Amino acid sequence: METSVGFARLGDAELENLAPYAARASWPAGFVVYQRATAADGLFIVGRGRIVLRSRVRAGRGFVPWIASPGETFGSEGLSQASRYATDARADEESETLFLSSARFRAFVREQPQHSLSLINQLMAERAALLDKLRELTTLSVEQRLISTLLRLASTNTFTRDDGRIELCTSRYRLLCELVGATRESVSLVLGRLTSDGFVERIGTTLIVSPGLLADRLESGTLDAELALLPVSDAQEQALH
Repeated sequence: METSVGFARLGDAELENLAPYAARASWPAGFVVYQRATAADGLFIVGRGRIVLRSRVRAGRGFVPWIASPGETFGSEGLSQASRYATDARADEESETLFLSSARFRAFVREQPQHSLSLINQLMAERAALLDKLRELTTLSVEQRLISTLLRLASTNTFTRDDGRIELCTSRYRLLCELVGATRESVSLVLGRLTSDGFVERIGTTLIVSPGLLADRLESGTLDAELALLPVSDAQEQALH
């Protein structure tokens, strides 16, 4: 099965070129950068930390379409006229961002056309990744979506240890479920099976995931046959409960 788990992000050189046009801000862990449906303007670029984008589905539950890591953008819906933010944005840890208002974005494109191509390429790559995630939500099983999500987390060094393995503590478990778009029960069943098969190591309440082994499992097609046969409507319903 073909899947896309990562892409190049803006490097230090591109961020330096952006800096004279942007407003730099630091956000403490848990701080809400903006809320859904509020007036949007410009776009943000992450310099350090992580920004979680969350759509509230119902009380106590949500869906996370994206975690913006260093070199990635968020809030780009603000580049369109009279736009509103499509999600909530919250700093998952102490973070730093660059903010380009719509006016400053236009100035950057006008005055630095060569460098602005890198930013536009980044925006298009992220859009393609979001479209790919939409495809996963409507066509893949919970196990396939979980593995694809874990592989992207590894590619962006999100929740990874020094040895490259992903560490999932209790506080990160809910976020993982929201990224996968599945119930806690469904994710627990899949992780239990992956643990039994030796892809995940359990240390107390912490799970240690080896992304290299998971990539082999995803490509081999050794997946959950029952969930893979669910019709699209059932898969979508799972994501909403």
